This record gives sequence, C-alpha cells and structure tokens, in this order.
Amino acid sequence: MTEIVAPQAVAPRASRLSASTELRSERVRSAWMFLAPTLLMLAIVAGWPLFRTIYFSFTNASLNDLGNAQFVGFANYLSWVTLKSGKTVYRGLLADPVWWNAVWNTAKFTLLSVAIETVLGLIVALVLNAQFVGRGIVRAAILIPWAIPTIVSAKMWAWMLNDQFGILNDILLGFGLVSEKIAWTANPETAMIAVLIVDVWKTTPFMALLILAGLQMVPGDIYEAAKIDGVNPIKVFWRLTLPLIRPAIMVAVIFRMLDAMRIFDLIYVLTPNNAQTKTMSVMARENLFDFDKFAYGATASTVLFLIIASVTVFYIWLGRVKLGGEER
Repeated sequence: MTEIVAPQAVAPRASRLSASTELRSERVRSAWMFLAPTLLMLAIVAGWPLFRTIYFSFTNASLNDLGNAQFVGFANYLSWVTLKSGKTVYRGLLADPVWWNAVWNTAKFTLLSVAIETVLGLIVALVLNAQFVGRGIVRAAILIPWAIPTIVSAKMWAWMLNDQFGILNDILLGFGLVSEKIAWTANPETAMIAVLIVDVWKTTPFMALLILAGLQMVPGDIYEAAKIDGVNPIKVFWRLTLPLIRPAIMVAVIFRMLDAMRIFDLIYVLTPNNAQTKTMSVMARENLFDFDKFAYGATASTVLFLIIASVTVFYIWLGRVKLGGEER
C-alpha cells in the first residue's frame, strides 16, 4: 500500500536535509581553514626538501655544484654495463653490498629494539598504573632517560661502555660475569648490542608513557567485575587488558618503528665508521657530505623514505584487518 505524504510534511524534511548539508559543508570548510597553515608549513619544511632530494637522486649532482646537476635517470638506483667478455657489471645503490648491509643492520636494530622496548614498556606501564605510595614521583623520574638529548645519552654511555675505565665492565668483572674487559663499541660482535642497550634505556620510557595512557582509559568497573567473578589475574590481562590497550600499543609501536628505522645520531656518535652498526641514515649522510657523492646520498635517502612509507602503510593496514580477513 502506497504511503501518501502531504506536501506540507515534505517541505520541512527537505529544509532539514538542506540545513544538515550546509552544516557539514561549513564544518569541512572550517576544518580546511584551520588545517591550511599547518599543511602550508609542512609543504615548506618537509615537502619541498623531499621533492628536491628525490630530484637530485635522478641527477649527477655534486655538493660543490648543485646548480649544474644533469639528469641521469635511474643510474644512481641501478645500472649495468656488459663487457666485451660478456660479463654484466651492475652498479648503483640497489647493487651496492654496503647498502644492503646497512638495510640489514637497520632492520635488525628496528626489530630487536622495538620488540624489547614494547615488552619492557608494557611492564613499566603496568607497574606505574598500579596504586602505590610515591607513584607520581616514579612516573616523573621514569621519563628522565627519554628527556635527555640523544647526543648526550650517547656520549654518556660511550664512557660507561669504555673498555678501559667504563663502569659497565667493572660491574661485570665484579660479579664474575666476564673474565676480561670488553670493548663494547669497537668489537664487531658487541657493537650492535651496545647500541641496543643504550636505545632500550633511552626509549623504553616513551613506550611506557604511551601504553600507560591507554591503561588509564580502561574502565575500572571491568576489573571489579572480573575480581568479583574470581577470574585469574593472568587471564584478566590476556582477555581484558591487552585487547583494550591494543590501539595504544599499536600507536606506540608505529611511532617507535618510524624512529628506529631512521636511527642516526645514536649510532653516529656511539659507533662511528663501524660496518656492523651502519644504518641506512648513516650511509646516506656519509655519501651526502663525507664522500661528496651527493646524488648517491640523495638516492639512499629516497629509498629510505620509500621503505619507511611502505612499512607504515602496511602496518596500518595490518592493524585494521584480522588474520581471518574480517575488518575490525
């Protein structure tokens, strides 16, 4: 049976829809108006340098003569020459074993540091979320390592890790854990371990802070109900706490992952000229300024940007989709 709508009822409904559409349009315009200064600043500070870096990666630019750079296509990325003997020689960043060693070092550092810092940060956040006397003081004190500039932390730890008069070797010798002093930053077998120790010490408070913010958003009534029902605390953590703070952990991991993949200052100060810890950022900087291979360094920077962007997009996509394929 067809419903008959009076013309008098249609007009107010159309008027309300029109008003709602205008309100949404006004909100969109206001949002863009407030975002415009930020977007303009980002375009100037980040967008233009990024564009120039990508452009120089397709040229033969030199640090002393950027204005006369000539376009060479993808030669800096990958090129090859076939000799008279029939042998093909590959050149460019993607055929450079030094670059792939830097990629491996960066990936290893990122995976290990982020994994360790996430676990430790979660433990610290759970402790700081509990009720105890002096909790405010402890929360403030835990942020001190993160607040110290990375350069200062690296130099401080360089003295502590020194093989001759470093306090770390004295402590290990005193407890009988080592038989002789270790050159932590100079030994190829321990250089990466030294960098990880310093990075974990410095950045774990950052992870703890973000995870603690997620814990503060969990309603206390849930824990009260679980306590009344007699649910085991371990099961409460795995079934309630962890799923509820998962978004906070994801944000903390992605922020830390982005920072770890472009690690430069800590490694450059703590283990300079060490092939076992040289990362993509360190290699890019060396070619840009130390070796006067500006175009090659720009190529390394461009590939690093593409890798970080790809990992970020993949991580965000993975976080929104369950393993079974259902959207969260």
